[in-house]
Amino acid sequence: MRTKIRGALAALTLLPALALGAPAASAAPSPSASASGTPAPATKAGTSFLTAVNLSPGQDANVAASTGDYLYWAFGASEGQTPTVNLTVSLAPATDRHGPQTWTVEVFDGLRRRQACTAGTQNATGDQNTTTLALDCTLREVRTWAEPWSGDPLPGTYYVRLSVTDAPQPDLGLAANAQLHVSSKGNADNAQPEGGELKAPLVPPVGGGASTAKAAAPVAQKEHWYTGWFSGWNSRWYWTIGGGFLAALAGVLGYNLTRHPRGRRPGHYGAVPPQGSHQHGSYADRP
Repeated sequence: MRTKIRGALAALTLLPALALGAPAASAAPSPSASASGTPAPATKAGTSFLTAVNLSPGQDANVAASTGDYLYWAFGASEGQTPTVNLTVSLAPATDRHGPQTWTVEVFDGLRRRQACTAGTQNATGDQNTTTLALDCTLREVRTWAEPWSGDPLPGTYYVRLSVTDAPQPDLGLAANAQLHVSSKGNADNAQPEGGELKAPLVPPVGGGASTAKAAAPVAQKEHWYTGWFSGWNSRWYWTIGGGFLAALAGVLGYNLTRHPRGRRPGHYGAVPPQGSHQHGSYADRP
């Protein structure tokens, strides 16, 4: 009997150790995580600017798509960097295709302005026997400041769009695969002084996009002696009532200045005889 009691007590003492060991086993690292710390490739892509998939610095993308779809990704770039976008498109088997296909890569900034490629193959065409297409685009160096009309690349979010610009109608919808790699050379030390300052990076407030640059702190507005007169939710009522009073006063003064005095007429009309007066004589006395 004592042996059974001792065995039960020993089993109870092992329960806390088993409970602590269970979470440790479940906290094992995910097999998708890389041992070198590089983020795992993204397996999705957006269909518009608002649904673009954000890519972390150094993160690639490997997406299975359909021929004819628009694929969007977003990445961040800071001043002094020169981003380069590399894409490898694996086409459907040659037995399923009916002719050549043309794929295009485009890069847009945070204001959705299309940026020019200084180097690389932006459009690639493959015949029916081609299995893969390689596209790349190297942007201009990201500037620290630019005029709004110039369209130069500025720090902030950049969008990558991959699309099919020409393909036979029966080939639309065939399976395809896209691999994206974004690299950048240079840093903030390489940025040339522009004589200006960008208050905040071009990061859209809605939708995807990740920026490596930090937004500038808001600048406090200067206050003047008349600032309080035009601020506040009820200031317009004060100005409306005051304006109405001044308009009424001006109307009364204008009326008093422009009307003729009551009971009088201008001198060129002559004096008016008083009432009750009569002329001497009668019509009979007249010759």
